[in-house]
Amino acid sequence: MENVKKRRRGTRISEKHQVTIPIDAMRIAGLEAGERVVARADGPGRVVLEREEDVLESFSGLMTGIFEHGILEQLRNEWD
Repeated sequence: MENVKKRRRGTRISEKHQVTIPIDAMRIAGLEAGERVVARADGPGRVVLEREEDVLESFSGLMTGIFEHGILEQLRNEWD
């Protein structure tokens, strides 16, 4: 068992300023590989990562059912 790596709490910042986030922390935070996050400083030695909000997705489908069927197409045709 001597060859088994000891579990470390921390990670190292690479020369390219990249950090590997431990899988346990990712799972607890509900984050998945490929998601976009925003990093912000929260005091000396502390950086907080937050899931980036997709503004377009938050408004997508919000006005479904507001206009009668076909009215938007009719309005678009008026522009020509």
